[in-house]
Amino acid sequence: MKVYVAVELTIGGAGVRRPERVVREDGRKFEITSISDVRRAASLKAGGSGIRYTCHVGHKDTYLYYEDPKWFVDA
Repeated sequence: MKVYVAVELTIGGAGVRRPERVVREDGRKFEITSISDVRRAASLKAGGSGIRYTCHVGHKDTYLYYEDPKWFVDA
């Protein structure tokens, strides 16, 4: 299942998106400490596809997807 989230990000001069924080619907914010991979990929758990960011959040890696114009994570 897709869980749509808000994302605080920076956009570089060339238009490159860099997610900084994931904001859940209840207002909780999760800091993205690093991004190890960015590629076009499908979500095998939730369905759909887009640009997949492999993000380190807290003590684990998670996938964040940009499916223009929305962002989602796997539930």
